[in-house]
Amino acid sequence: MDTKFKRSTVYLDSKLHRALKIKAAELDRTISDLINEAVRQILAEDYEDLKAFEDRRKEPSLDFETVLKELKSSGKL
Repeated sequence: MDTKFKRSTVYLDSKLHRALKIKAAELDRTISDLINEAVRQILAEDYEDLKAFEDRRKEPSLDFETVLKELKSSGKL
């Protein structure tokens, strides 16, 4: 784990904080560990979304009106 940490004040809903304290105790981890892990997961999901978007960037886009007309003409609408 990176040893360069920054201190930050985060305000949590009191019920979320209580649940987080319990979870941290059950896992024998700190609240900071759990928050860092959650943030990493969210950022990783964002990265994957952006990567997928970039991978599909060259795909042709479909005009909504055209799609509706095709569905209607094929009897699917």
